[in-house]
Amino acid sequence: MDARAATAAATMAAARLTPTQMKVMQGVSFGRLNKQIAFDLGIAEKTVKAHMTALMRKLNVSNRTQVAVVAQMLDHGRRLAS
Repeated sequence: MDARAATAAATMAAARLTPTQMKVMQGVSFGRLNKQIAFDLGIAEKTVKAHMTALMRKLNVSNRTQVAVVAQMLDHGRRLAS
């Protein structure tokens, strides 16, 4: 899969994410720990973990590094579109 196809697939997957899941994904892309993301969003760390599980399922990835890669692809795609 080339970079454009991967970005398009990531964009389609991201369209199914809730606003909070998007914020959690952004926190992961910034390298924040679950505890830091929870503090920033004013939610429990356990809730962040639940969002991470849902993110990985919806994005069809198996770890938080891959979630961060998808977040970077989405950000790159947004910059190209503007």
